[in-house]
Amino acid sequence: MQPYRLELEGVLPFPTATGRGVRAAVIDSGVNPKHAHIAGIAGGVSILGLDGIEAGDFADVLGHGTAVTAAIQEKAPDAEYYAVKLFHNSLRTTTPTLLAAVEWAIERGMDVINLSLGTLNFDAELSFRAVLKKASDRGIILVSAREAHGRACLPGSLAEAIGVGLDWECPRNRYRCGEVEGSPVYYASGYPRSLPGVPPERNLRGISFAVANMTGFVLRARELYPAADVRRALADEIITA
Repeated sequence: MQPYRLELEGVLPFPTATGRGVRAAVIDSGVNPKHAHIAGIAGGVSILGLDGIEAGDFADVLGHGTAVTAAIQEKAPDAEYYAVKLFHNSLRTTTPTLLAAVEWAIERGMDVINLSLGTLNFDAELSFRAVLKKASDRGIILVSAREAHGRACLPGSLAEAIGVGLDWECPRNRYRCGEVEGSPVYYASGYPRSLPGVPPERNLRGISFAVANMTGFVLRARELYPAADVRRALADEIITA
């Protein structure tokens, strides 16, 4: 991966880390590896629902996954990234396909999984709990949206995940910690990397990018700490910053 200058102002959390040695799966609409904001992609796959998996096919025709990956790489440029293409013609999928994408990332030994989305279908709660337990048992951290449209969603609202909320006032180089119903919640900016000539209100934005920004910080923490200590490290970094 080629190094590039961060556009963020100020010192980032875990200032000595860049995500080096950490494997990250970005479950989204794929990635355009030629985009100027993309530092590099180690590989990828297309999840075709019940029809199977197509290795090496992760071209992004929607642009969302590229923007999400760029926001993560801005903070952790030296991690090893894998694009897991879940969305094809729109930002919609099925719960079984979503679970298959997470399973793929677990079986390939990723350290961190970015899931900038969620489902409101709580009939699938037991399935998500099972896949999160498998990830946790293998030392894999899943970062996901805690809520969508003001409603709790899966898997980010489950305690085993790092659930992320949206904070429009949070600078893009920071995050903050909170607690909802006894479980920790992490809040980050909902803005992606800026595009020349495009004002923030016309660019992509929202909870997907809060998750992406938080994943960047998680990758930095994961470089320095084992998976079991990352949550404590995230909280301690905010306290000492």
